Amino acid sequence: MTERIRTMSPPVYVGLPLDPPEPVEGCGICAGAAMARESAEARGAKTAVSDANVVIRRHPHKDRRTA
Repeated sequence: MTERIRTMSPPVYVGLPLDPPEPVEGCGICAGAAMARESAEARGAKTAVSDANVVIRRHPHKDRRTA
């Protein structure tokens, strides 16, 4: 039989939210995601805003340092 836990779990530490990513100039994927993000912000659809930010932040570019 499993023994019951009699103490509280340790606290959870959450960092500050990331700043919205900037779309890379000349990238169609970034432009589309930025437009979707803008539309989602206007509707108050926070999950869709987050999804668009992930697309902008994570899709590959040849050299992001120049962007």
